[in-house]
Parts: sequence; C-alpha cells; structure tokens
Amino acid sequence: MERCSWCGSDPLYVHYHDTEWGVPERDARALWEKLILDGFQAGLSWITILKKREGFRRAYSGFNIDAVAAYGEDDRARLLADAGIVRNKLKVNAAIENARTLQRLRAEHGSFADWLDLHHPLPKAEWVKLFKRTFKFTGDEITGEFLMSLGYLPGAHTPDCPVYAKVAALDPPWMQAERAA
Repeated sequence: MERCSWCGSDPLYVHYHDTEWGVPERDARALWEKLILDGFQAGLSWITILKKREGFRRAYSGFNIDAVAAYGEDDRARLLADAGIVRNKLKVNAAIENARTLQRLRAEHGSFADWLDLHHPLPKAEWVKLFKRTFKFTGDEITGEFLMSLGYLPGAHTPDCPVYAKVAALDPPWMQAERAA
C-alpha cells in the first residue's frame, strides 16, 4: 500500500500526511494554526508553508490566540518584515482579525471546536459561506482544505492509503455524519 499520491517523498510532507492530515483535532491553538497556515498557503505550495512553519510559530507567539488578538501596528510591521514567514499584508491582517474572531467564538460557544461541531455536518458549499461570513481571507479552497485536514469533510486520504485506516479508527466527524445519515 502506498500513501496518497500528493504526499511525495519530502520528509516534511510525509510526516504531515502521516500524522496530521485528516486527523480530528480539538485543541484551539492547533485548530487556529491550521486555519492560519491554510490561509497563508493560498497561491503557494503546501511544502513552502511546512518549511516556514517554525517561523510562523515564532512570529505568531506560538499561535497563542489571545496574544495575537492583541497585536497592534508594531506587530503588523514586524510580521511584514519577517523573512521566516509569508509576508503578505492581507494575510497578516486576516490572521490578527481571525484571532479576535476566535476570541468571540470562544466567548459565545466555549471553543473553536465547539463552534465547528455546532455547524457540523454541512455540505462544503455551506461551510464556505459560513467561513466567509465569520473569518477574513477564507474562501472555497482554504475552507475546504482546513475542514478536510480536521476530518470534517471527507477525502483527506484515499481508501488504499495506509493512513486512511488509522484516521478511520479515530472516527472523524465526516464518518460520524455518514453513519447518522
């Protein structure tokens, strides 16, 4: 059995494919990291983001939502000058605004994961509409990849991929929805 064809042989890709892609996640920091990285990936290859991941972690306070939500103009300037990350003004601004949005979601729903669960299951098109209303810089591709990476949408792994069975054993949300339907 071989991994999904997109995975390739780069050790960063293989590790991500085998340990994170399609795996359900509940931790707010990890969820936000995935959303932010998916947003920064727009227009770039995923391997570029994986290679800069540690730079993003340093630049964005370890993906501490409250710390990033408090960022001001000096922080924006620092981020736009940081060669260790993707320096795009729209994406930097969206990351900060999305941290503030997550604070509101946490206050209203308990956690980002609880908010996701509240809306699950939705078809992808409805998820995209919801994300566009809720977050900055989230469109069809970003929303779909984010939700697939967490197991809210199917398709992360092909059934013949050895990781598929490992992910299925974790009972991701999309499988729960299929059983309930």
